Amino acid sequence: MPTHRFTLIVEGPDLQTERVIDALFQAGCDDASVGRTDGAQYVEFDRKAKSFSQAVFSAVQDLEKVEGVQITRVF
Repeated sequence: MPTHRFTLIVEGPDLQTERVIDALFQAGCDDASVGRTDGAQYVEFDRKAKSFSQAVFSAVQDLEKVEGVQITRVF
């Protein structure tokens, strides 16, 4: 299965707190890294899936499990 790299821009709680990082991991985002640039928070994924769209869809589903996180863009 190929690995797809993409970035989701999100709003919500500070993604770099230990509590939220733990929640992301428990939600299935163990293939992601978080960051912030110019005030925008992002989650960068290296996700294995049959297709790019399946990778993005599954990442969005996982992120939505974390309270307060809202996806605003996909790169």
